[in-house]
Amino acid sequence: MHRRAGPFALPLGRLVPLGGVSETVGVGPHPEPWPVGDHLDPELLAGGDRRNVVDRYRYWTVDAIRADLDPRRHPFHAAIENWEHDRNIGTVVRTANAFAAAAVHIVGRRRWNRRGAMMTDVYQHVRHHASVEDLATWASEEELPVVGVDNLPGAVPLETAELPERCVLLFGQEGPGLSEAARFAAAQVVSIAQFGSTRSINAGVAAGIAMHTWIRQWTPPAT
Repeated sequence: MHRRAGPFALPLGRLVPLGGVSETVGVGPHPEPWPVGDHLDPELLAGGDRRNVVDRYRYWTVDAIRADLDPRRHPFHAAIENWEHDRNIGTVVRTANAFAAAAVHIVGRRRWNRRGAMMTDVYQHVRHHASVEDLATWASEEELPVVGVDNLPGAVPLETAELPERCVLLFGQEGPGLSEAARFAAAQVVSIAQFGSTRSINAGVAAGIAMHTWIRQWTPPAT
């Protein structure tokens, strides 16, 4: 199976007090003389960078980070239905950023709760589709098969499924799961094995499992 370029193997920068536990993520003001480059943000150099970014991007502008990520984004997309202001969407966006998804697609309501995204949405391409049909039309034009993720009768176990390299992973609303329209739009539906009493797992957790499965199938291990 073809495998893509590997990820960063960089630690998160933290300020750790002597004899204590780190409570502040990031780095303080950069010592002078400052480094020079259009990718650097003078305000961050002066005041410190407390953002949730890997060390490589310390003191970089948002535009520079996004531009640096673009050539290395993976060819899978993550889409989630948003009919009732699902609070899991922020988690999906944050996870998509961590796994360098090509884009995140919000299906349904345009507004979504950004709190769980932890500002990662500013580095991620996020698109809106008013309906599942709109998403399906866009995916068809881009020649991207839609893979639904839900524990439905007849679904293929994610643990044995081969995910397409270029695809849209579609997740349903927390609670009801994939809508009827989403099930119809999906070329394939995969399920996540469960062994307890609950019927389903959290939509944000399911999205993370599915995206990481794609990563395991199409990228080399981190070094």
